[in-house]
Amino acid sequence: MDKITTHLWFDKEAVEAAKLYTSVFKDSKTTNTTTIHDTPSGDCDIVSFTLAGQPFMAISAGPIFKFNPSISFHVACKTKDEVDELWKKLSQGGTILMELGEYPFSEKYDWLQDKFGLSWQIIYLGDKTPKQKITPVMMFVGNVCGKAEEAIKFYSTVFHNSKIYNILRYGKGEAPDKEGTVKYASFAIEGKEFGAMDSSHEHKFAFNEAISFIVHCDTQKEIDYYWGKLSAVPESEQCGWLKDKYGVSWQIVPTAMDEMMKSKDEKKMARVTEAFLKMKKFDIETLKRAYEGKK
Repeated sequence: MDKITTHLWFDKEAVEAAKLYTSVFKDSKTTNTTTIHDTPSGDCDIVSFTLAGQPFMAISAGPIFKFNPSISFHVACKTKDEVDELWKKLSQGGTILMELGEYPFSEKYDWLQDKFGLSWQIIYLGDKTPKQKITPVMMFVGNVCGKAEEAIKFYSTVFHNSKIYNILRYGKGEAPDKEGTVKYASFAIEGKEFGAMDSSHEHKFAFNEAISFIVHCDTQKEIDYYWGKLSAVPESEQCGWLKDKYGVSWQIVPTAMDEMMKSKDEKKMARVTEAFLKMKKFDIETLKRAYEGKK
């Protein structure tokens, strides 16, 4: 199992979105669909799927959080035709943020929001070999603008298997962006590549829970470690979710719960759901006792 899974929050469209995305990208499939009942959002569909071999999860849990470009997905393409094909499929019903065309950094590129609001940056790499097909990219704006490099270094200390690949900085004459801040950086934590950038332009969005990153933990000690290192906003702690000091959302989840959530036993699922809805930080033993029907 991958250590980190990208998680997407939808209103009611998780199943529909997973179906679209797995049809768009090669080497993609839905691996599990579960419905949990009696949550504050009512019945919630949870879908696990892979895109280009990379793990994703989506939930339909109401219109509480909305996607925005603060986290987008960089898609590396080997041909210009592939850029065109992905643009055609993902742009239907969506919004264009940067027009499909030639840019100083790529002969063919576009940035769009699909019909669900999720942001994609589709780029032709030429003769470059991508480390990863789909890369989450964090845009640091507003009160965290200028902190992209600090965040990268922070994540590299929190996660054990980490690496900073490169940092491209803004130069003189690129106002409003400050010289020396991050124009684009690539880094990896636990084998998953991420991108990061600062932007001083006026943006009416910020990081939120619509996109979060699940950290799969084998032990309670591991859960306690990541919770202690990452959680910085106590009022955002709920059901394994937390926010770090930059506003990025993470879910610290026991691997045992992954198997529990695949159960088709409605009574077991109901007990586990009732148990975890009461929690902030997950307690593995309490979840196991609920699953097994023990007090």
